[in-house]
Amino acid sequence: MPKLAIVYLSTQGNTQMMAEAIAEGARERHVEVKVNNFHEWDPAEIEDYDAIAVGSSTFYYTMLDPIAKFIDRIIEVGVDGKIGAAFGSYGWSGEAPVKIAEKLRSAGVEVIDPVLRIQYTPTEKDLFECNRLGKDLAERVKNR
Repeated sequence: MPKLAIVYLSTQGNTQMMAEAIAEGARERHVEVKVNNFHEWDPAEIEDYDAIAVGSSTFYYTMLDPIAKFIDRIIEVGVDGKIGAAFGSYGWSGEAPVKIAEKLRSAGVEVIDPVLRIQYTPTEKDLFECNRLGKDLAERVKNR
C-alpha cells in the first residue's frame, strides 16, 4: 500500500486542521497516512514514504524557521522522485506554502499545483479542498 507522510507546523491549529483533512482524503483512497507535527517526526523516516505533504503557517512572509530546517533535513535524507504537496494557513500574506513548494521542487519532488493556502481558520469549504488534495495525492502516488 502506498504511504503518505504529512508533516506540519501549526501555530494556531489552523494548519493542523488542514493536515487532518488532507490525511482523511488520502485514507479514503486507501493510502497509508502518518500525520504529525514536525516535532514528532524523525527526518530519516521519509525514506519509507512515497509521498510527502508539508504545511506551515506563514510568518513574516515565509514558512516558519523550524519547518524550513526540517525540510533541509529530509532533503539530506533524500526526497528526489517523491510526490509532494505544500499547504498552510495565513493571516495576511500566505507565502509559506509557495516557499515550501519551491524548496521541495528544487530537491526533485513532484509537487502538485496549486499549493493550498487558506486564510485564517478553515471553513467547511476549505476543509473540503484539503480533503480533495489528500485524494489527489493518493491517486497520483497510486498511479506511479
